[in-house]
Amino acid sequence: MSRRQLVPGVEVVAVPGRGLAVRTADGEFLAVRTADARGDALLARLAGAATAPGDEELGRVVRAFEEAGYLADGPRQPAWPAARRNIRLLGAPVITGPLAAHLTALGADPHTAPAATAPGTPPVETADLLDGDPAAVVWCADGPVPGGLWDAADRLPEHGVAWLRCHREGWQAYVEPLAAAPGDVTSADVRARRLAATPAHRELAAYWRGPRTSGAPVRLTVPAAALLAALLADDLSRWATGAPDEAGLPARRRLRSVDLRTLTVTEHPVLPVPDVAPMPGKDG
Repeated sequence: MSRRQLVPGVEVVAVPGRGLAVRTADGEFLAVRTADARGDALLARLAGAATAPGDEELGRVVRAFEEAGYLADGPRQPAWPAARRNIRLLGAPVITGPLAAHLTALGADPHTAPAATAPGTPPVETADLLDGDPAAVVWCADGPVPGGLWDAADRLPEHGVAWLRCHREGWQAYVEPLAAAPGDVTSADVRARRLAATPAHRELAAYWRGPRTSGAPVRLTVPAAALLAALLADDLSRWATGAPDEAGLPARRRLRSVDLRTLTVTEHPVLPVPDVAPMPGKDG
C-alpha cells in the first residue's frame, strides 16, 4: 500500500533560521509551525517514508498537510477511458498533426480528416460529424471562421459528443471552451459575446464575413502550432478523465486568446447566451 506524500507541485524547504516552509502549487510560500515535531522526521514522512508510530505531534502536522490538500496517495496518471478514446480531428494539419501525436501519447485514438471549407462546398451536417461514432470532435481553423461553418458542430453536445475548436485571426488565435453537454458554451455563443464586448462589432462582423485584403499571409510557426495543440490536448484530457480544473477560470467557461508573436495566452470568461436573448445578426 502506497504512503501518502506531497502532491506534485508542492514542496517543503528548510529556511535557515526560520524552520520549514511550504511552496504551494501556486508558487506561494507558507511557514510551517512544527512545534515539537522533528523536522527531519516530518520531511521523511512527507516524502512517503515510514516513520516511528506514536509521535502525536508529527501526526498533528501531517494531518494539517492532509487537510490543506497537500498530501495524496502518490502520483497517478488517470487512464483515458475507452469510451472516450475515439477523437475526430478536422481542419488545419499544422495543428491537427501535433494534436494527434499528443492525444495518442495520452491514450486516445485520434482520427484526422480534412474539413470541407471551400466556397461552394455543401455545408457540413451534424450527421456527417457523427459518422464513425466519435466521442469528441475537434476543429482547427487556420483563419477566421465564416458565419454558419460551425453551426452543425454546435449541436454535437446534444448528441453526447464533446465539441472543441480553435481558429486564427491574423496574429491572434482563439481556443474556445470545450462543450460537452447542452447548455455549454458553443461557437455561436462565443461569437455573440465577442460582438457584444467590442465597440467595433460591425468591423468584427465584416472581418468574419469577408472578403479580406491582406499582404503576406500569416503562417503558424512550429512553436505556435505546438502551443495550440498542447492547449487543446490538455482540455480534451481533462474532459476525458474527469480531472478537476486547476486555478483560473473553469475550462468550460474560458475563452483563451493566444498572441502568436509572443505565445502569450490570455484567459477571458465566457458564458452561454440565454435562449431568451436574441443572437446578434451577422452585420452586428
